[in-house]
Amino acid sequence: MKTETEVWAFFYGSYINMDVLAEVDLSPARWEVAELAGFDLRIAPRANLLRAKGAHVFGILATATHAELARLYEHSTRVLGETYYPEAVLAQTREGLWRPALCYIAPDMVEKPADRDYVNRIANPAKKYGFPDWYVAKIESFAG
Repeated sequence: MKTETEVWAFFYGSYINMDVLAEVDLSPARWEVAELAGFDLRIAPRANLLRAKGAHVFGILATATHAELARLYEHSTRVLGETYYPEAVLAQTREGLWRPALCYIAPDMVEKPADRDYVNRIANPAKKYGFPDWYVAKIESFAG
């Protein structure tokens, strides 16, 4: 049982996939589909967000402790080779609720083509969660 305080995190890449989260022993007690304005998605080679006026991305808001988030993003650095840093964001749920959350962004990602299997680990749950068709197509467009 978790005794540490949980916070909301906005996930937009492979961490929207519960199987991927399970690989690092993270099982959110609560999660919901959400949208984040002011950012655009890029997958090259890993998912990342870029600031973009008028753009928005879809993902999930999920609860996690700070220790779990530290472990998750240490894994992204060690296994995926990308270092992500937390930023405070305000995401909107499907029900129209606004939630403050931490969102992890990699400021120094060297762009390379994305691996098709990696992209599918994002596109498949995006379809399952009912992300808009145009957004799923955008995700799939990054497959190399």
